[in-house]
Amino acid sequence: MAHKSKTKSSRSIPVETVSPSTRNLWPWIALGVVLLATAIIRIRLLMIPLERDEGEFAYMGQLMLQGIPPYKLAYNMKLPGTYAAYALIMSLFGQTIAGIHIGLLLVNLTSTVMVFLLAKRILNPSAAVVAAASFALLSLSPTVNGTSAHATQFVLPFALGGCLLLLKLRETGRPVTALWSGLMFGIALLMKQHAAFFPVFAALYLVYVQMSMRPVAWKRMKAQVVLLAVGTTMPFLITCLALYASGVFHTFWFWTFTYARAYVSQVSMSDGVSMFWGVFQGIMSAGFGLWVMAGLGLITTVGALFLGKTQRANTVFLLGFALFSFLCVCPGYFFRNHYFVLIMPAVGFMIGVLVMYCEEGLGRVAGPIVGFAVPIVIFAIMSINSANVQRDFFFRANPEQACRMMYSINPFPESVKIGKYIKEHSTKTDKIAVIGSEPQIYFYANRHSATGFIYTYGLMEEHKYALKMQKDMIAEISNSKPRYVVITNIPWSWAVHPKADMTIMQWASIYLSSYYNLIGRSDAVEDGYATMYWGDDVQTHPATSDFSTYVMERKPGI
Repeated sequence: MAHKSKTKSSRSIPVETVSPSTRNLWPWIALGVVLLATAIIRIRLLMIPLERDEGEFAYMGQLMLQGIPPYKLAYNMKLPGTYAAYALIMSLFGQTIAGIHIGLLLVNLTSTVMVFLLAKRILNPSAAVVAAASFALLSLSPTVNGTSAHATQFVLPFALGGCLLLLKLRETGRPVTALWSGLMFGIALLMKQHAAFFPVFAALYLVYVQMSMRPVAWKRMKAQVVLLAVGTTMPFLITCLALYASGVFHTFWFWTFTYARAYVSQVSMSDGVSMFWGVFQGIMSAGFGLWVMAGLGLITTVGALFLGKTQRANTVFLLGFALFSFLCVCPGYFFRNHYFVLIMPAVGFMIGVLVMYCEEGLGRVAGPIVGFAVPIVIFAIMSINSANVQRDFFFRANPEQACRMMYSINPFPESVKIGKYIKEHSTKTDKIAVIGSEPQIYFYANRHSATGFIYTYGLMEEHKYALKMQKDMIAEISNSKPRYVVITNIPWSWAVHPKADMTIMQWASIYLSSYYNLIGRSDAVEDGYATMYWGDDVQTHPATSDFSTYVMERKPGI
């Protein structure tokens, strides 16, 4: 595999075939086309309603813009990096669905460019374009919730940036580069705990590079690894100090470490394997040809490791990056669809490897033009086929239909209308409560939550904290006396464990009937638009769905 050196042209179209300016420009022009095509599709779907994680990030970011630290008025087990990223995005583009998804667009395009730069450094220009195009398409797919601004999307620019600096460190040996690389990995970790495997990969790769040299520079290796570790931990330590100064460190630690350990211990490995295969089959179905190419590229890369000695450091980097990217998907064995975004750069690299070796092999047999054209055409056919399979989502569905295609009857389109109603019929000092897991309603309404429990998942799981969390949520709502309460009858909003304690549901039934009037209802329909009823229409129109969301207003004078 090629690297940045005088021999790199051997991986490209020969000099005598095209002019130097064309040879240098065409990959960048092709990358520009990829970025433009990605932007066009994402902009068309800019107004897809926020799902739950997006709602959480948006609400937390909204609170931060009001000067309220994370974990004070709302709790969850995620680290605060993505909250801060949302706050920054909304300060630039507005506290709207469109503003958030413009931020996602820029983040995803940045990741695409990073994939291109990494592949160009260790493969060749053709492979770099293919890797970037593969990532752009695969990370946009509805099978990985690609149009939703999940934390996994925010991990990648920093993780890939850390890898670019890692390769620069390999070339220059400057210790300060290890520190900067670690800082990138540390910020990636703040976006989502799953990213912890990337700095582990970086440290092991540094050790490998130094150990493969003769004589081994032990002091240099130690200095690089230590600086990498220091850089990785600095963002987290600074965050801890800031949260401690804000008075929320205890709550932060409980949710992100104490409870998080209980959360990730719920799924057995055997159940995890079943979940993985079910999700992965769906992801592969949207681009089977590309996944076949990635598999062949992986086999080729392994073969290059054992059969050839040239550029082994690049081969080890690619295989190590692929392995640790996969490990990033695995914590807790939950295998959510959007977790797989984390392996898409590695998949793009493997497709690029296959294209590069096919280009070289065919070039030796049939000439450079055929060698260049054939693998690119095959890749283009596979990409077009993948886009065709997903054409309804990419090119036809409106934002609400696209939301239903990804998230079925979850009440995400309805949440927009519910949040708007509450915002228009309440004051800024009124509090609201959502009994269910729909934090996006807090964001749309721009009202503070009466309880810090913005999800009810954790309350309905089988762990030692569940009942206490239920009682705490009950106490917080009772003491706050929220103006409006939204309660969901959506199974995915509760995810009730078979052995879950049902205290909060029993309490909600009595509490709401005693203190609140029903003033709104939405009935979710899987293949159509949600129907909303308000006021007297709620009573005169029977529910048309088993999956409804109810809006209740506190009775006057109570």
